Amino acid sequence: MPKISIILPAYNAEQTLMETIESVQNQTYSDWELIAIDDGSRDNTLTLLKGISDPRIQVFSYPNGGVSMARNRGITHATGEYIAFLDADDLWSEDKLELQLAALKNNPQAGVAYSWVVYFNPERETEYRSIPLHFEGNVYADLLLTNFLANGSNPLITREAIASVGEFDSSFPHCADWDYYLRLAAQCSFVVVPKHQVFYRQSSGSMSSKIDDIEHQLLTMFDKHFTTISPVEYHRLQSQSLASVYQYCAHKYLEYERDRTDVDKAVQKLTQAIRLHPPAFFNDYSRSLVRWLVKRWIVTRLSPHPQPST
Repeated sequence: MPKISIILPAYNAEQTLMETIESVQNQTYSDWELIAIDDGSRDNTLTLLKGISDPRIQVFSYPNGGVSMARNRGITHATGEYIAFLDADDLWSEDKLELQLAALKNNPQAGVAYSWVVYFNPERETEYRSIPLHFEGNVYADLLLTNFLANGSNPLITREAIASVGEFDSSFPHCADWDYYLRLAAQCSFVVVPKHQVFYRQSSGSMSSKIDDIEHQLLTMFDKHFTTISPVEYHRLQSQSLASVYQYCAHKYLEYERDRTDVDKAVQKLTQAIRLHPPAFFNDYSRSLVRWLVKRWIVTRLSPHPQPST
């Protein structure tokens, strides 16, 4: 039985899949199994998976059910004491599993180890590192304000912690990981590996660019937590949590800007954030968003209107 089970959901992932799996095979910690769940792909994903000659890699194919269902299916096949999730377009540094496992062993009270994230966009040739954060122990309040794990490829989780929260909620396909981390934080402690080890791919075709859907699902997810899950003492954070959602959406509208409409939407979302939680205007994140917004607003106003197609 391997120590770590890695669950990799894959849907039409032929362009990035092999690079992702290579980042697993290059891990300095080698006692793992990779459970690849083909989620009804229509491209060569399944063919590529079946062509890999590594006895540690198991391949299962199901009709398309979405990333949450694919992760849940993977959990049913996992045999390790620890479970990690890796999306088919993300990457890990070579020491990711080694250092996260060491963090959990050195902190036996913790159920989740996480690392810092590098965001990269090959299309735009951009890369930036997340701000180092050191949230540890009871991180529930911190997670209500920001998903500092950033994506679904980050944590290493004990099997006991997985069992305590059950399955991913498939009704939140764009933010199921954040919902899952909140449920974990309500049950167990977190520990950080203070190193950038998770490489989170950003692209115009990725889920992170579907901003309207993301906003709706985040608002629904937070409503769920504040009405049915969160202890009463956390309800004071609700306005601030919702403000963080609108800040995030403003950032995404700028990141994936196509025209001045996206800039106007970013202005609208940041305004909503500040109305909900006025102190948000004075934090570094909002100030940087304001500077970015002003620059893009000026540029889009000086640019000529696109001519209608004929």
